[in-house]
Amino acid sequence: MTDQTAPLGGANQLRKNSLGVGAVTFLVVSAAAPLTAVAGGVPLSMLLGNGPGIPLTFAFVTTVLLLFAVGYVAMARHISNAGAFYAYTAQGLGGLAGGAAALIAILAYNAMQIGVFGLFGAATSGFFAGYGLDLPWWVWTYVGIALVAVFGYRRVDFSARVLAVLVILEYLVVLVIDAAILMKGGDSGLSAAPFTPTAFLSGTPAIGILFCFAAFIGFEATTIYSEEAREPAKTVPRATYISVLIIGLFYMLTSWLMVNGAGVDKLVPELQGLADPTTFLFGLADRYVGGGITTVMGLLFVTSLFAGVVAFHNGVARYFYVAGREGLLPKALGVTHPVFQSPHVGSVVQTVIAVLVVGLFAATGQDPVLALFSWLTNVGTLAIILLMALTAFSIVAFFGRNPGLEGNKLVTTVLPVVTGLILLALVFYIATNFGALAGAEGALALFLPGLVLIAAVIGLLCALRLKAGDAVAFARLGVGREV
Repeated sequence: MTDQTAPLGGANQLRKNSLGVGAVTFLVVSAAAPLTAVAGGVPLSMLLGNGPGIPLTFAFVTTVLLLFAVGYVAMARHISNAGAFYAYTAQGLGGLAGGAAALIAILAYNAMQIGVFGLFGAATSGFFAGYGLDLPWWVWTYVGIALVAVFGYRRVDFSARVLAVLVILEYLVVLVIDAAILMKGGDSGLSAAPFTPTAFLSGTPAIGILFCFAAFIGFEATTIYSEEAREPAKTVPRATYISVLIIGLFYMLTSWLMVNGAGVDKLVPELQGLADPTTFLFGLADRYVGGGITTVMGLLFVTSLFAGVVAFHNGVARYFYVAGREGLLPKALGVTHPVFQSPHVGSVVQTVIAVLVVGLFAATGQDPVLALFSWLTNVGTLAIILLMALTAFSIVAFFGRNPGLEGNKLVTTVLPVVTGLILLALVFYIATNFGALAGAEGALALFLPGLVLIAAVIGLLCALRLKAGDAVAFARLGVGREV
């Protein structure tokens, strides 16, 4: 999965040739946190969205993301930059848009990582309280932050090896539940009804689609590791397609079996009767597997969240590094560790931000799940979907100026425009319904999504400052290194 070949070139660079297809895939899939998604996100998507239609919704979202990936990986063949969305936007829509995208990305991954830390703290506190160790959620969150700081500071292949083990265990425990439901025929026989248009259009499909998109957040990070990948022109496309297919098929299969496990007609009433919908999968595990599997799931739920925050931390650190290296943010950020060749300064900055934000929520007595997790992960989801939309249109612009690089208009124009419009529609829906989706009221319902606009303005100002002070560096924003 990794290559120990010493990196070439100067010391101030990310560690080249250290990640293969498998390593990049595990880094990406761990950000999607599969157990967290199916235990936490899927039941909520069924309850608030389109109920038994979620399996077909996952099929729809998987298709959209595969179509997006076509243009995305085509651009990856020509641009190798750890700035990913920022780099593609800068090279497609120009340096000013790139500056805005860079700060939106930094906000997005910070929000996702710190938000998930809220759920991590709550889940870990609840798990260990059952064994007599009753500590506040924020204590466990700070323990997690310290551990993640070590992972972020060291070589990236160290993170990849640990995450590989955690992700495999996550998949195995869910697949055991899937197999049990499949073999026992569910509640009243296995039904294909969840894949019908009637099921898809039941309830509120827009919310179902949003939740399903959120379950994939992290798949786009394949390009973040392009500077550290072996043969990035091959590794990044393969890892992208593999990640989307693994995540998509897993979610489709598991959500279909969850619907059948409860019964197509009984699903929504059962969810409505639960005090906490996120206990739904645990209930199915008890019903169909038993034998203490829920204890194992409780522990793996904690490790799933930990894997997710490690992956998001790595993404933030690399965005900080690239923004510093290319002059958008202070140059001190654009430095790698002399031994590990990790973006250690960006890692430390992200750790400090996490410590401060978690401290603010803890000091003000905010709920780690209903406030810290819900508010920030919805901000992160909004920002990342906006970045994907910008990237889709950047693909069109980039290949429009460089028609000789890729000759297929379906790849460079048609599919990016279609997926870009779908993503923009989602951005509009999230922004206009943010309060209801995130559980934020009053001024918070405006301020939280407004953070994305604030980040964009700050990024634009940073790009304008660079343009005025160093026109050559501004012109090279997003170039990265040759593939």
